[in-house]
Amino acid sequence: MKKLIKSFVIVLLIIGCGVFIQQRILRYINENRVLREVITRLEADSRIAEVLVTGVNFNEATGKKITTIKFLEYDTQGIPLEPKYFSFPGNIIQFQSLVIRFDDFYVKKNDPLKGKSAYLFWKVFLLDGANTKEFEITKVSQIPLGYRIENIGNIFEEKLWHKFWEYALNPEVAKKIGIKNAQIEAPGTMFLPGTLYTIKIEHDGGMRIDARSLPAILRGEKVL
Repeated sequence: MKKLIKSFVIVLLIIGCGVFIQQRILRYINENRVLREVITRLEADSRIAEVLVTGVNFNEATGKKITTIKFLEYDTQGIPLEPKYFSFPGNIIQFQSLVIRFDDFYVKKNDPLKGKSAYLFWKVFLLDGANTKEFEITKVSQIPLGYRIENIGNIFEEKLWHKFWEYALNPEVAKKIGIKNAQIEAPGTMFLPGTLYTIKIEHDGGMRIDARSLPAILRGEKVL
């Protein structure tokens, strides 16, 4: 009887070990798939967005004009993301970008990302002393729009990007793991109706805002 129980226990242990090993293998395969997907998104040479003034209204209480802009960002594949709308008490508006260059960004043991960079639209703001107003485009510690892997909802992906922000915003930590630099730029311009603005973050960290007039046929028209 004792031998039978012992044999039964051994069989259970073997089955348990087999299930554990299988789970570890599946987890490893899944995490590597997520890692490859993230690397693909980090290989883009730039990030691009377009901005359009959608409204200018006068605020009688403050005596200032309220400028509303539409911000349309494109992901690393050139596909437009959900547009965002921001309103400011003025039209001298600045966009802040964050560019992180990696030498050796460890997101997983023995799986370094080398030579990749991330280009993020971080904030949009209007400087006015104590009345400065700003909005976040990309929230710290979250997966940036355009980088999230759809239809996965993977905890590993969340942890990966949490580490990304820790490395990007903590110079001491960044230095230890070999990040070249985290560069912040914030160019601005006067945003006017009837003009299409294109904002581009270059691979070298430079950020520029180009402006061109809307085609004559679109002026004064509400485009659906």
